[in-house]
Amino acid sequence: MVNLQERYPTLYDKIEDKELDECRYFVVVDENYEDIDDEEVDVFDPHDYNYLVYITERTQAALGKDGIEKLYFNLEKDENIENFLASEEDLYGLKSELSDEELSLLVLDKVEEILKELA
Repeated sequence: MVNLQERYPTLYDKIEDKELDECRYFVVVDENYEDIDDEEVDVFDPHDYNYLVYITERTQAALGKDGIEKLYFNLEKDENIENFLASEEDLYGLKSELSDEELSLLVLDKVEEILKELA
């Protein structure tokens, strides 16, 4: 298990609750599957975007508007991501061969890099 506080010290400096120890508190990555009742299917076709990524409010607050924009750009050009679509500032569709855990860490790595740049 990854020690998130050690791996992402800049992010941890920007949040109040230091007891958070799971990726899902910062970024939520869900497999995108075809569900007739799911309203996201209209935007994120499961054939084009196999993951839905939600950037939590605490991560958005840490990044700020400029950081969120940098995150879009960095994810869009990442070699591990085949397709990228930001439907909202906190919700993305991605196509990747990475596992959901690997993708969570990739997104958090990008967040940490951006926060270091903006510091």
